[in-house]
Amino acid sequence: MKKRNMLIAAFPLLLSFMVFIACNKTNEGSSQLNIRMTDAPFDAQEVNVDIKEVRVNFEKDSLGWVSLNTNAKIYNLLRLQNGVDTLLATASVPKGIVKEIRLILGANNTIKIKDVVYPLSVASADESGLKIKVSKKLSASLETVLIDFDADLSIIKTGNDTYKLKPIIKLK
Repeated sequence: MKKRNMLIAAFPLLLSFMVFIACNKTNEGSSQLNIRMTDAPFDAQEVNVDIKEVRVNFEKDSLGWVSLNTNAKIYNLLRLQNGVDTLLATASVPKGIVKEIRLILGANNTIKIKDVVYPLSVASADESGLKIKVSKKLSASLETVLIDFDADLSIIKTGNDTYKLKPIIKLK
């Protein structure tokens, strides 16, 4: 009789433990991926990049490109300096190795120098996107990739009043 009472008393504890294990197993196969962006200093008033979408591709390409929940807008890279960054996109994705990130850009990319705004051309960024090689293993329940633009090295003056963005990007 004592053993039966002990089993009955231990049952709620056992049930709680089983629920805890089951809940942890459901999160075991995914990771919350955050893509953030920052910039190094540059001698201009503004460097505006029109980000429309962020996509990721995994080492095992069975999913193809996965679109993240993107905060689509025009970002002034120069406001993202000295430890300041911003959240570009986020999504719950399968754990694995992210091999590439694509930033799909819109047409409203500009640079402002001495109070004059110039168009900033970006080759194929509105079609196939800016491709960033990553090779980041997602193993934790929350993972962050910090994209660090180097505007000083990325902006090329190609002629009179024409500028081109050839991104030099570091991942942190």
